[in-house]
Amino acid sequence: MSELRVLYSTRDNRPGRRRGGRRGRGGWRRPARRRHLIRRAVAVIVLAVAALVLISLFDTSSGHHHRRIAVVTKPARPVRRKPPDPTSMYARLRDRAQVSPRLKLGLRAGLLFDVNSGRVLWAHDPSRPLPIASLTKMMTALVVATHSNARAEVLITRQATDFSGSGVGLLPRGRRVPELPLLYGLMLPSGNDAAMALAQHVGGTAVHFVRLMNAQANKLGLSCTHFSNASGISDRGNYSCPRDLAVLAHAIVKQPLLRRVVSTRSAILRFPIKGGKLYLYNNNPLLMARYRGADGVKTGFTSAAGLCLVATARQDGHWLGVVLLHSGNWLTQAETLLNAGFHALRRAPG
Repeated sequence: MSELRVLYSTRDNRPGRRRGGRRGRGGWRRPARRRHLIRRAVAVIVLAVAALVLISLFDTSSGHHHRRIAVVTKPARPVRRKPPDPTSMYARLRDRAQVSPRLKLGLRAGLLFDVNSGRVLWAHDPSRPLPIASLTKMMTALVVATHSNARAEVLITRQATDFSGSGVGLLPRGRRVPELPLLYGLMLPSGNDAAMALAQHVGGTAVHFVRLMNAQANKLGLSCTHFSNASGISDRGNYSCPRDLAVLAHAIVKQPLLRRVVSTRSAILRFPIKGGKLYLYNNNPLLMARYRGADGVKTGFTSAAGLCLVATARQDGHWLGVVLLHSGNWLTQAETLLNAGFHALRRAPG
């Protein structure tokens, strides 16, 4: 019960007023009488508050509860999707082993999972929808690989070159370029210009491409995911959760072309620009740090989403993946989780 404070003064000390009260029909109103009246008023208030508390306790014990109205700020409500196939990767992301690594700094949501079996080794709020920044490009790449050919020619439009945030930065406006370098530019340096060019190429318009992204999410059974753009530069209406991102990562690394792209540390590609070559470098912290067996997948960052990472690695016949949303230190946390997971699997019988 909140504290009740009654602030009052026993005397009126304003200029021009006599101390000790003033003359009235009933005689002098002395300060003692005034204090007595104030005490009685305070006593009445205290009794009233106590009565309200007793009534509230009685209602609760009798099974009558008053409706409470709370205002909660949270991401937009996830769209309804069909339930996943019982044999799908999503359905297998259920069991959790006793892997309990100690993570430093903050993390809003995360997951450690076996890429092949879908077995969950560790989880923190795995179904919490959060902004995902450029992790969005995982779905962009999957839709492009599904609906297009890597040998196709892509027109570079004004919208593609008029980008903000990260980008390839060398796309020649008005010219057609091979699709494959754009996929590398999408996934390695996280090019927002490449995302727009590919979205317009595959979907005709960026809006229609986003519809294809959400249709693919529905096909995969992603229950807490929604896309509003192809790049992730805008967080509004663009969110997912660790469990869904694990399924999406599985779909990426099981696709031969995309698996090759996301595992590349750096690439030199033929491209119709001055010099004829495009030099691209992967910003995946595990690949940059040469973590043993690291082979993907994608990074993301905005002020709302924080540091985001979906990464996979192979060691000693095991293939693990990690998802970090709004991480305090994505390299340290990813290494800690993967090391704990691989250590547990090595010690497991059989």
